[in-house]
Amino acid sequence: MMKEKLEEMNRHISALSHTIKDMEMMKANDVSFLKNFDITLERVQRSQLDPQMSSGALIHVPRYLGNLSFRVWKKMQETVQHTPLILDPNTAHPCLTLSTDLTSVSYSTVYKKFPHNPERFDFFPCVLGSEGFNSGTHCWDVEVGDNTCWFVGITTASNQRKERVFFESNVWNVWYKDSKYSSKSPEQPYTVFTVKEKLQRVRVKLDYDRGMVSFSDPVTNTHLLTFTTSFTETVFPFIYNRCTTSPLRILPVKLFVTAENHS
Repeated sequence: MMKEKLEEMNRHISALSHTIKDMEMMKANDVSFLKNFDITLERVQRSQLDPQMSSGALIHVPRYLGNLSFRVWKKMQETVQHTPLILDPNTAHPCLTLSTDLTSVSYSTVYKKFPHNPERFDFFPCVLGSEGFNSGTHCWDVEVGDNTCWFVGITTASNQRKERVFFESNVWNVWYKDSKYSSKSPEQPYTVFTVKEKLQRVRVKLDYDRGMVSFSDPVTNTHLLTFTTSFTETVFPFIYNRCTTSPLRILPVKLFVTAENHS
């Protein structure tokens, strides 16, 4: 900043020097001076501007350093999203493809080659969440959109993932297939239910300690159904997708921070 001001002052001094020389040459060459009068006048007017110290020469320190860590964190919220759960690629059926952030799952008829590890589904196009729950309350939203064949729910860690037996026990879920909404749990047989508007999202809320799994529509804030049971082992979220045109996605959640005054 100071360097720029000094350069500006030098330019003004140089302009004044040229003007003085022109004045000294006036007697010797009056005609030339008059011809260049407009240029001379412009030099004098430019040189009249007094260089002033810019108001921005001082840095507003509090503006840049005050609550710096909080403001950086707040800015990061605009670019970083938090999802309540991510999916486990080691459990995904070979016809499923997970997004790079492990929050979305797509289905295709191409059967990819993967290791036949015991965790992986080999018949139903399912994938489990990466984290199991054995206490507390947990909630996540699944975006189903225009998907025409999906299942959403939870299952126990010990439930068999191979062959056709997965849905025969230890599964609490709702699904959409053949344009109908249905549900099933070990305590409640297959049931068809109706909704006023086609579901775009499904919210799953697990209260492990109270033995409750509830499903709702977060868009219309409408409760769909609740299963009551008694959990005896760890349970995992699961997603089933058999629609080639529309993926299923775990939606991010908003984070809120409150400030408290300590007495």
